[in-house]
Amino acid sequence: MFLKKDNFVLGLILGFLAPLLGIVLFYFVKFNTFTFKEFLEVMVMWKSFFTAVITVSLIADGALFTIYINTERDETARGIFVATLVYTILCLVLKYVL
Repeated sequence: MFLKKDNFVLGLILGFLAPLLGIVLFYFVKFNTFTFKEFLEVMVMWKSFFTAVITVSLIADGALFTIYINTERDETARGIFVATLVYTILCLVLKYVL
């Protein structure tokens, strides 16, 4: 199975997909009465809500990182870490600059 490989590119892919899945999970658990478009609009308008959603989505990356570190697949974990850093910097720019 491809998830068992120790590959930096796999880590990057997983590291960028996990936060997106975290956002979708947050939507389905907390805000499923709204449309996904409305959810995204509120997330963009309210900075504190944006922070909450981003925090939950980064927890997904943290969980993945922990799994790959504990199973000694360091290259994949390194890719997840780099993706998390890029994602975090992008979110900080979106929150404080734009």
